[in-house]
Amino acid sequence: MPTANKILIADDNQANRELLEAYLAAVQCDTEIAVDGQDTLEKVKAFQPDLILLDIMMPKLSGFEVCKK
Repeated sequence: MPTANKILIADDNQANRELLEAYLAAVQCDTEIAVDGQDTLEKVKAFQPDLILLDIMMPKLSGFEVCKK
């Protein structure tokens, strides 16, 4: 049995996170939430997502800085 794809939603705006989670509810996948750039890096290591939906303007580290790391 194949495992579900893993998607990390990285956004500091709660409304955006909730909207993305609602869109993904119809898709068979596991989701995880990150609330800032540093949290995103930690979640990438622990969750090992297949896809990251990454906001650019976030506290601590921007989306660009996250991509560089």
